[in-house]
Amino acid sequence: MTKLTTHVLDVFSGKPGKGIKVELFFLEGNNREKLSSIILNNDGRSDKPLVEKEKFKNGKYELIFYIGDYFKKITKPDQIQFLDDVVVRFGISNNKENYHVPLLVSPWSYSTYRGS
Repeated sequence: MTKLTTHVLDVFSGKPGKGIKVELFFLEGNNREKLSSIILNNDGRSDKPLVEKEKFKNGKYELIFYIGDYFKKITKPDQIQFLDDVVVRFGISNNKENYHVPLLVSPWSYSTYRGS
């Protein structure tokens, strides 16, 4: 079974990104189709794949991580967050493989990479 998964690590506090909302979209031309919306579990992971099987196809995708709301809970809530929504656009060229898109995040920076 091929699938797309994600997880978030909060490098600011050294903990998983528990409770972060994540949305996945499939992009085709000017069209944007929402495939899933999840809340990350206590390990900063989704309880199920974001997309899998026949719905997992080659093409462009967009993940939106709503980290601004997350950091408001653990930093000063009355301040405007430097990072709010982190948008990661990426392509799937072989939907017969598993793809994993992790996010390492702090209130001021983020990085991502392709995992498996």
